[in-house]
Amino acid sequence: MQSNTLLSIYPRTLFRLIASLLATATVLSACASASDVTATGKDGVYMVTASAAGGRLAWARAHRRAQTEAADYCAARGMQTSFAVESTQGVEALAAQDSVLRFQCNPKF
Repeated sequence: MQSNTLLSIYPRTLFRLIASLLATATVLSACASASDVTATGKDGVYMVTASAAGGRLAWARAHRRAQTEAADYCAARGMQTSFAVESTQGVEALAAQDSVLRFQCNPKF
């Protein structure tokens, strides 16, 4: 008697489905998102928030994304970034990690 399980009928299809799900999960776990840059109310001080989820390096991805957003914002204005204060949220390995970065744009020398 032959068993007709999904694995025995479609082994390659099932393998491809599992591989694509794992690849998608890996790509999504490596992403970080950022808010728009906003003025803080102090003259020339801006703020951006970035977050990332998944894994031990989530905070590092959020931190880097916030720095990149700040640098891009200042570069678009022909200036350079001066980082002022950064605060972080989230400590669990699988929780979302946030990086709130305050910065200034200064003239390039």
